[in-house]
Amino acid sequence: MHIDFTGRTVLVTGSTMGIGLATATAFARTGARTVLNGRDEERLKAAADSVRAAAPDAEVLAVAADVATAEGADVVFEAVPEVDVLVNNAGIFASAPVLEIEDAEWRRFFEVNVLSGVRLARLYMPGMMARRHGRVVFVSSETAIDTPLDMVHYGTTKTAQLSVALGLAKAAAGTGVTVNSVLPGPTHTEGSEKYIAALIPEAESFDAAQREFIARFRPTSLLRRMIEPEEVANLILYTSSDLASATTGAALKVEGGTVTSLVP
Repeated sequence: MHIDFTGRTVLVTGSTMGIGLATATAFARTGARTVLNGRDEERLKAAADSVRAAAPDAEVLAVAADVATAEGADVVFEAVPEVDVLVNNAGIFASAPVLEIEDAEWRRFFEVNVLSGVRLARLYMPGMMARRHGRVVFVSSETAIDTPLDMVHYGTTKTAQLSVALGLAKAAAGTGVTVNSVLPGPTHTEGSEKYIAALIPEAESFDAAQREFIARFRPTSLLRRMIEPEEVANLILYTSSDLASATTGAALKVEGGTVTSLVP
């Protein structure tokens, strides 16, 4: 299969590290005009430099803005008013006892994980539908359908993303615009390294810690290891390509067999 995004503009939110950075790099390597986004200007610059190093011929832009706010979403839209692919990757996660999560924290998780994507879809999808082509991908999580007890607020927002994506897909019916969700499992990122180190402080290395984490907390995993960000990026890339033109309103798993249900 040949995937080529030459001449197309792709926006990946939350792309300074992890899945977002791997996804932006993958798009740039296939010729896309790639727009990175993050809140911290220094980290965003470093991420953009990393993508340029990996794809020297690609056009790479960086827009610093907090898309968890309406103002931040407007900043991104004003800087790049037209995209062919929108990857809603911006997100946060944390571990907390469900009965101790306060209202403000619930609202923060919804603003970042759900409403950021809603706002950007609302801004970009009308143009996509008018042009009769476009792709929107929500980076959800396997916790959307198998929510851990210590991440109920996170899992709830990831479940909400599935509903939002399906609703937007229905709104775009017949226009050539597709909207899908991708559900990664436990992925090796900067954030997960800190999370796992706190859970398993006795481990002598991250490799040992991540394998103990999988064995203890994700025993259904068929990979028996963490997923690498590039592995998630591969599915996002395909889902955003012309090859996936008949896939819309779908929840696509890339979780290493952690979820034991036949379908999401």
